[in-house]
Amino acid sequence: MILSVSRRTDIPNYYSDWFYNRIKEGFLYVRNPMNAHQISKIDLSPDVVDCIVFWTKNPENMMDRLDELKAYKFYFQFTITGYGRDVELNLPDKRQHMISVFQNLSKKIGPEKVIWRYDPILLNRNYTMEYHVKAFKEISEKLRGYTDKVIISFIDLYEKTKRNMEELNIRPFSESEMLELAADMAKIASNNQMDIESCAEVINLQNAGIKHGCCIDKRLIEKIIGYKLQGEKDKNQRKECGCLESVEVGTYNTCRNGCKYCYANFNDVRVADSIKRYDINSPLLCGAVNKDDVITNRKVKSLKTGQISLFDF
Repeated sequence: MILSVSRRTDIPNYYSDWFYNRIKEGFLYVRNPMNAHQISKIDLSPDVVDCIVFWTKNPENMMDRLDELKAYKFYFQFTITGYGRDVELNLPDKRQHMISVFQNLSKKIGPEKVIWRYDPILLNRNYTMEYHVKAFKEISEKLRGYTDKVIISFIDLYEKTKRNMEELNIRPFSESEMLELAADMAKIASNNQMDIESCAEVINLQNAGIKHGCCIDKRLIEKIIGYKLQGEKDKNQRKECGCLESVEVGTYNTCRNGCKYCYANFNDVRVADSIKRYDINSPLLCGAVNKDDVITNRKVKSLKTGQISLFDF
């Protein structure tokens, strides 16, 4: 089993104490977002958890306790963009703080286990094509040697996020603009010794020097854990997503980063209400089991099939 921690919220930034408690207890609960009374119990034994993929914009709160994960293999998807607080409201300054956090994490666990994300890319009066090239170049140069790969994506304008982004006056990309910006970013990434991939993009950026990527990357995980994996494409993700199947442990409407483009927060009222219910000792993230809830053991197992040899890479 691959554990996704989490596409729905920034657990490393805000809920790492809860997650470390769940690791200690050996299980957690996840409420089905499509059926509020259905809860799955997830076994967190190292025997079944092949790898943990952390998604975050700031892992600082969990970095001093990474030794508590010594029985597990893991890597981070770490987002650093060029946006200010008009877009990413509650994040520390990138130049003054977040770059050094990224560098320190890389020193702790290795550059191959810290994937840089520059996404989603949006256009408006302030965040122009030229702005993104400049920001991407500056961050790339600071992260040279601290990561092996960067992932980019262009913003998808979901109906439920349009209201939050109205004040940003975002305009859509043309295909030619996507290709132009992608080509510029590919050159910058190459100059800074990074592979560059796209995330769940419909457009083919191969001619610009960017291949379709996958964030929960079977090949990378096999390299990290030293075993070949079975498993299929994650059917719960978009058609364009190439990620390996995983178990998601997060909860919608709990992220406190305040990003205007976020698809996992529906509105500020829901988020505030969820945060009030946070209990580091609860098996559920930002919630409690109610009398009408039904808890079932989710069947999970290791995806390992055999050890990897030097000839596999």
